[in-house]
Amino acid sequence: MLKRFRPTSYRARYPRWLVGRPLLLTASALCSLGDAMFGYSQGCIGSAFIQPSFLKRMYGVQDISLERIAKGDIEVNEYIVGITVACLNVTAFVAALVSANVCDVLGRRAAMRIGALLLFISALMQTASPNLEVLVIGRSIQGLGVGFLSMTVPVIQAEIAPGHARGVFVTIENLFLNAGFSLSTWVGYAFYSYMPSEMAWRGSYIVFTGTTLVLLVGTVFLPETPRWLIKNGFHQEGLATLADLQDASATSDEDVNRTYKEIVSAIEFEHQQGGDSTWTEIFTQYTRRTVMAVTSQMFAQLNGINAILYFLPENLIRAGFDVPESLLYTGVSSTMLIVGIIPTIYLIDTLGRRPLLIIGGIGMALCLATVGGLQFHVDNLESTSPQLSSAAKGIFACICLYLAFFAFSWGPVPWLIPAEVFPLRARARGMALATGSNWFWDL
Repeated sequence: MLKRFRPTSYRARYPRWLVGRPLLLTASALCSLGDAMFGYSQGCIGSAFIQPSFLKRMYGVQDISLERIAKGDIEVNEYIVGITVACLNVTAFVAALVSANVCDVLGRRAAMRIGALLLFISALMQTASPNLEVLVIGRSIQGLGVGFLSMTVPVIQAEIAPGHARGVFVTIENLFLNAGFSLSTWVGYAFYSYMPSEMAWRGSYIVFTGTTLVLLVGTVFLPETPRWLIKNGFHQEGLATLADLQDASATSDEDVNRTYKEIVSAIEFEHQQGGDSTWTEIFTQYTRRTVMAVTSQMFAQLNGINAILYFLPENLIRAGFDVPESLLYTGVSSTMLIVGIIPTIYLIDTLGRRPLLIIGGIGMALCLATVGGLQFHVDNLESTSPQLSSAAKGIFACICLYLAFFAFSWGPVPWLIPAEVFPLRARARGMALATGSNWFWDL
């Protein structure tokens, strides 16, 4: 049914003055903005859970105060909180699998545009949500958008990036994701001054709405990937897009034509193999690649990152900080996600993928073990104990190091692996399966 809507023509909408390296960087940055919106949405909900006006509006908690929040006395059903958080992950899992066909048939650009539109609709709903039901529906729609983007963006980055710098481009994409989360924590801290007004938590969603609108408009000017164009019969358009992305003065450029012939040869070989892969072939013909892609995303979620990020302000309150301090230190610790990924940009294409994962895994394990030990110590201290402050600072320091190690390794690398290991005929489905694994283990 979807094939009825397959494009029969293609027209580039980006301005000609952008042609060359600026077009390549703009396209990469625009794709990365989609990841930034995913990161931003994580921070929004985390900051909202410690806002009295949010708890009163969404969960009907009466006479709530910062003191009660700091003590964990908010009288909210934990299962309802879990549903509020997990509804996004469930719909993102579904959308990641569905988006494979959309990405293959309608194009990478169209799939990204659909994801941006869903994000914009969800942002509007969450900004104006009058009750928990609307918020959950908005987050569910947001999950659909995030699922589309988290599957499509790495594919676009891998297909427009020069072969020698593919790791750098995907790592920069993850840098934007981390920057989005960090931005949300600082925006949440900035709007905290509006308490007790609901603007204290709605302000973050207003910013979310504005940035998703920028993303949606930007997809109008995003170039389609040359590989998808050539594969779907738009050879001249694909050749022209290659030239525009490589800063070539004409389609007759030697480097452009060499890349074009490589793509054509790869596509012809894949057609000889039967064209686009089926889901059955993903598990039978590409078994080892599938296992690698799925398990890399699985371990990226099972290393404790979600328990830290989704409830970072609450974790810091439990460690011994008060509410204003928890918001401030959440912002400070989130910047480590940016600091930690900077060395990876320079090392991922030289040191390799595996060493980064090994180093990061060891560092994260040590930090998480230390956080657990210190938290056990804090839980056994009296609220007036002089040791509470130093233990809380120790937990904060270890969380910062943990986030830096994650950003250095298990943050970006698992998104690069599935985009690299699958051939073009299986890339969309393979990436969808890996992304689905990410959201499944994120539940």
